[in-house]
Amino acid sequence: MDSLTKSERILHGSLYCLTFVTGLVDAGSWIAMGHVFTANMTGNIVFLGFAFGGVSGLSIGRSSIALGFALAGGFLAGKLDSLLGKRRRNIWLAAAFAFETLLLLGAMTVSWYFVPRGGQHISTALYGIIALTALGMGMRNGTVRRLAVPELTTTVLTLTVAALAFDFSLGPGSNPRWRRRVGSVLMMFSGAFVGVQLLKHSLVLLLGVSAVLTAFCTLAQIYREETQHEAKLRAPNADVSEDRSSPNEGCPKRPGSSQTQAPGSLVT
Repeated sequence: MDSLTKSERILHGSLYCLTFVTGLVDAGSWIAMGHVFTANMTGNIVFLGFAFGGVSGLSIGRSSIALGFALAGGFLAGKLDSLLGKRRRNIWLAAAFAFETLLLLGAMTVSWYFVPRGGQHISTALYGIIALTALGMGMRNGTVRRLAVPELTTTVLTLTVAALAFDFSLGPGSNPRWRRRVGSVLMMFSGAFVGVQLLKHSLVLLLGVSAVLTAFCTLAQIYREETQHEAKLRAPNADVSEDRSSPNEGCPKRPGSSQTQAPGSLVT
């Protein structure tokens, strides 16, 4: 297993913590917001199809609001990346997590103010809570996608589980990132379990805990250094999956050859 720097350990720990928060948020949205997901959009799209098909207990309106605001959150994440793209990437990450914290606090406030203890959700307030949490999680999904730390997506685990099983089938030593994959699965499972326990008290408590944990992750980014992986994202026109710059731009020539040396992969 590759050794990690202190900054990398803090970054990875923050992503694990946010995976736990995903479990909390989806527990709250599914149980207390009327069978909708505000973090994992894969399930939400399926629920939307079920709702159009007439399945009782599901809502086209709630699922559409969650999906729409998640899309808006991804759009805002892209705008924030463009705005802070040339600054240290840990500061960019802190800003994105700070926005998520504020949106979760907003959802908590709406829940506390409009949802009486033991009473029924007021329809307008419920849509507001769904919108705020979906917007925050959409921003995080877009940000973490841009960050692209392998196996630490903080939300969707379908490919993580598939990769875990597939790589083990190839034999010993062919699954170098199995700890990350197992860790992500356990953190989301734990978040969902704890979320159910918190909901026995109130949705306000669940959203408050989610906001506090996200705020902690925000502060962690401020007080650490930028990792090598993040520094590569800060290069002009850099992309985590492919080099979009001119193939002859900024690439050193191989000794004794007129051809330029291709840049290495940005994903470590």
